[in-house]
Amino acid sequence: MKDKKHLSVSAIENGTVIDHIPAQNLFKVITILGLDKIPNQITFGTNLESKLLGKKAIVKIADKYFERDEINRIAIVAPHAKLNIIKNYEVAEKMLVEVPDQISGIVKCVNPKCITNAEDVTPKFKVVDKENVSLKCHYCEKITDQEHMQYL
Repeated sequence: MKDKKHLSVSAIENGTVIDHIPAQNLFKVITILGLDKIPNQITFGTNLESKLLGKKAIVKIADKYFERDEINRIAIVAPHAKLNIIKNYEVAEKMLVEVPDQISGIVKCVNPKCITNAEDVTPKFKVVDKENVSLKCHYCEKITDQEHMQYL
């Protein structure tokens, strides 16, 4: 009997693989990208072995390529994620996500008195910590850390 050490997940012909997602953030990535609302075939695994993270998650989305603003969304919940662009079952391109300097319209401000929570104003933040992802509200200057983020 062979010693099986790797999980087999079916390959996708065309699409995107998001790898190195912290295991506890898998469903945040699914939510922030709206993957629960698209008809594409999606395969995901969680609590997989990772030298970098200890435990990681992976998401494969068939026939979907992400725009820069969507990649910025991934970076907010998985700042060390890697994207593999798949074409004809082969990795055509590899990309690292990068936490942008500023984000807009992705996260709610945690301050209930902030104008963005009282009026029709798009939340804007300056990223003050790219490693752990902390955001400073443009309007009220309240800091939101990753643990308290609520996504729009």
